[in-house]
Amino acid sequence: MLGASVKVEKTINEVNTSDYDAVIFVGGPGASEYFEDSTAHSIAKRANEQGKLVCAICIAPVTLARAGLLTGKRATVFSSEANELKRVGAVYTRGEVEVDSNIITADGPASAKEFGKAILEKLK
Repeated sequence: MLGASVKVEKTINEVNTSDYDAVIFVGGPGASEYFEDSTAHSIAKRANEQGKLVCAICIAPVTLARAGLLTGKRATVFSSEANELKRVGAVYTRGEVEVDSNIITADGPASAKEFGKAILEKLK
């Protein structure tokens, strides 16, 4: 978004959740590409079933919501997508960072540092 470039090491189709302790969906302009992506949903569900951390920031919690992971869970998201979380039965808190069991959500870039700290704390 701000001109950085990243070298892709694996595509979403190559992700094996067993290889990771956490799966993190990042927000930003391209995140909506995964809202209806069955592969992204499968990765989130599989990681959740394996007891891994499942995390999302900015608008990316919508992917978790549409994968069925946020129903009944405390969660937050960038304010433009709040109704999407409510629609699936998430307990939308308007917080900056929410931790509910193994699911961590954050509302946007201003909360990125605290989001990272919450993930690190759960991984310890």
